[in-house]
Amino acid sequence: MHYTVMKSESIQGLNLKDGGIYVDATVGFAGDSSEILKRVKKGFLFAFDQDDEAIKYSNEKLSQIGKNYLIIKSNFLYIKEELEKRGIKKIDGILFDLGVSSPQLDEDYRGFSYHKDAPLDMRMDKDNPLNARIVVNTYDEKRLSDIIFRFGEEKYAKSIAKNIVLERRKKEILTTFELVDIIKKSMPYKETIKSHPARKTFQAIRIEVNHELDILEESIRKALDMLNVDGRMVVITFHSLEDRIVKNVFKSVTDIPLALRGLPNIPDEYLPDYEIINKKVITASNAELEENNRSRSAKLRIIERIK
Repeated sequence: MHYTVMKSESIQGLNLKDGGIYVDATVGFAGDSSEILKRVKKGFLFAFDQDDEAIKYSNEKLSQIGKNYLIIKSNFLYIKEELEKRGIKKIDGILFDLGVSSPQLDEDYRGFSYHKDAPLDMRMDKDNPLNARIVVNTYDEKRLSDIIFRFGEEKYAKSIAKNIVLERRKKEILTTFELVDIIKKSMPYKETIKSHPARKTFQAIRIEVNHELDILEESIRKALDMLNVDGRMVVITFHSLEDRIVKNVFKSVTDIPLALRGLPNIPDEYLPDYEIINKKVITASNAELEENNRSRSAKLRIIERIK
């Protein structure tokens, strides 16, 4: 089953107007897209995803709500280009839900989960030539260590990378549980009982396989450019690296130049084009956390174009 994280907060944050053009940058299994489509019967929804299974499922689900939508198989880095191909230059709102969907985690063969034994894969787009098996078995020790430390913020990155290289000399590392065992041996026992010892390393490898951080900032900046006045962007992140990128981009487009701050009359051309709607990051409610533990790390930020 797929649980849509902070669905009501996301939909409320978009401030939907019937007749508007909206984008779900990560359609997943259509939890958010379904709600958007119900509310914009005179508008249009464009949804993006790289996962064939998600697209097939979402098409079936959305077609029961309305016909005013299109799902495009593409990475959200290319939203601007894909929409321009279809004559769309401006939009009224866009949602980025950056989490891995529950079915991707739950389907053993996708290799995203450290709780299930599966071939090492972790690709969101199955056409991607890079997968987790290649990363684990071919990257040199320093590169592995850097990725695990940078993308996983894992303090035992060097030890984990060293042991991966030692183990793969004996035989190729092929499954998630083989990797989990190596990770467990690479840190003190007390660290393995705090939270799952493989969580950070799996996150790091998934980010590397799917180039998640490389494309995030550019994608958000391109999408901000496309917003109409009063249009909003909602972004849900699931780890501090993503959230930092989003926070910094939002800050950069809403800041008044330092030299002009505090002046009684700032010329209009120096005032920002955007305004942050929630000064304090939004997190999941206690009620949602009781229903879905995966919401615990989610952070939601909203920005609006004001001129």
